[in-house]
Amino acid sequence: MKRVHWLLSLVTVLALLTACIGAAGAEGITVAFSQMEMNNAWRVAETNSIREEAEARGIELIYTDAQGDTAKQVSDVEDIIAKDPDVILLAPREFEGLVPALEAAKAAGIPVVLIDRAAKGEAGVDYTTLISANFIWEGQQCAQGLVERFGTEQPVNVVQITGTPGSSVAIDRQKGFEDELAKYPNFKIIATQNGEFTRSIAQAAMENIIQAHGDEIDAVYGHDDECAIGAIQALKAAGMKPGEDIAIYGVGGFKDAAVCIQAGEMDGTVLCSPFFGPTALDAAEKIAAGEEVPTFIENPGYMINKDNVEEYMPNAF
Repeated sequence: MKRVHWLLSLVTVLALLTACIGAAGAEGITVAFSQMEMNNAWRVAETNSIREEAEARGIELIYTDAQGDTAKQVSDVEDIIAKDPDVILLAPREFEGLVPALEAAKAAGIPVVLIDRAAKGEAGVDYTTLISANFIWEGQQCAQGLVERFGTEQPVNVVQITGTPGSSVAIDRQKGFEDELAKYPNFKIIATQNGEFTRSIAQAAMENIIQAHGDEIDAVYGHDDECAIGAIQALKAAGMKPGEDIAIYGVGGFKDAAVCIQAGEMDGTVLCSPFFGPTALDAAEKIAAGEEVPTFIENPGYMINKDNVEEYMPNAF
């Protein structure tokens, strides 16, 4: 009888140890994050949000930076796959260019969460979920801001400084803006140039447009705040008064844009929050645990303008 009791006790202890080890393994997941680039405040804030949230949750994070190179990002994901993480967070530089990366992850059986931008593929098949803002809505909001300022009678000439060609964010922000403005015949887009979501490139693009169109320009729409601020710098250098003579709208919610709004040099920016950490790692933990998540999780935003910029400023990034 003593031997039987001893064996039963041993079995119970082993069962408890196994349960504890299993629980620890479930908590100690590894998540990889493939960032597309780190060339502006928005990307830095996004990366910091994910790093800080992973540390707070005790999640091991594998991090790569593609430095604005789509081919490098595909290679980065291939290197990540070799490390066999539980989940990959992917901020895709281009819509179509990341197809090989998604195919490689799918073949390896590693779930992918797209964050802040879409990539070509089927939700729930080629990737598990997309966490993103509604970029079409953002473009519509900027168009509506111009309509509110100028009305629907006087002719308005608009310049558009676009983001990275081929990216879902640039495609959708352009579509939302142009489709909304098309409802108002008095608005005309007289020039569109690529600003690459980079202030210096956007400034150079705007300088070219000023040389071609000069005093014809009534408004500028930047696909992000870097594009809008680059345009502001070019306009000021040309002796024009952004915000006063020329309406300026951007997207992002950068602190620099909020400062421009305070100074009267910019009409508004649509907040596109970079703080993906909590939402992205919530999704990653659920996926790693075998739970279902929606195929699209919206990152909500709102217009920041002179009416609410002071309230927003303490949260600006």
